[in-house]
Amino acid sequence: MAEPWPGESHRSPHRGQANWALRAPLARWVEQQAGAAAARHGRLRVLDVGCGFKPYYPFFAPYVGAYVGVDSADNAAADLVGPAEALPVDDASFDVVLCTQVLEHADDPARVVAELSRVAASGATVLASTHGVHVYHPSPVDLWRWTHEGLRRLFATNGSWSSVAVAPGAGTAATLGMLIATYVDLAAQRLHLVRAAGASIWLLNTLAAWIDGRSRTLREPVPGSLIANFHVTATKA
Repeated sequence: MAEPWPGESHRSPHRGQANWALRAPLARWVEQQAGAAAARHGRLRVLDVGCGFKPYYPFFAPYVGAYVGVDSADNAAADLVGPAEALPVDDASFDVVLCTQVLEHADDPARVVAELSRVAASGATVLASTHGVHVYHPSPVDLWRWTHEGLRRLFATNGSWSSVAVAPGAGTAATLGMLIATYVDLAAQRLHLVRAAGASIWLLNTLAAWIDGRSRTLREPVPGSLIANFHVTATKA
């Protein structure tokens, strides 16, 4: 029996995870976009930038002709080694370029976006996600946060696109719930009460998602909002 693909906590996060409000919407979005891209392009050539252990590969697996991961030199799961600012692939060579939770760690986010555009074929889809609001988490560095307007400008001024859409992953209540859950989880780890804290985090995430679901304003990036994560869907011109 084949071993399960790594990254189940990314693809199907438990509501008791502190970052559920980030991970669950991100997984739904990537899975939906994988199917939509296959409907447009047929067999897909996918480049996963900053691939880590390629947690979202199973979403693309039914549709891919090639799935290539590129990451830093210390990642054994990567097919290619190189920085996101200088991707070691040819121009216009992929139908989908995936870049999840990388831009906040990049030395030069503008150069990364230009590279995502360069390697995407005409009409290809670039899928990028990054933080609006989150705790500081160096891995090894944590450099940037964005608003929806800042991300639109970042893409509009770097690369050639026929469309750029920026959507919030979750709303203000879910983001507040995630931040509180993060510190509940940290306290629980120090007190060796992780299992007991899981129920509290589950309740926080459930209540926050319910509140967001009752208010469109809370779900949208408006003045005063807190958005944990943004999803960028860009089409190469």
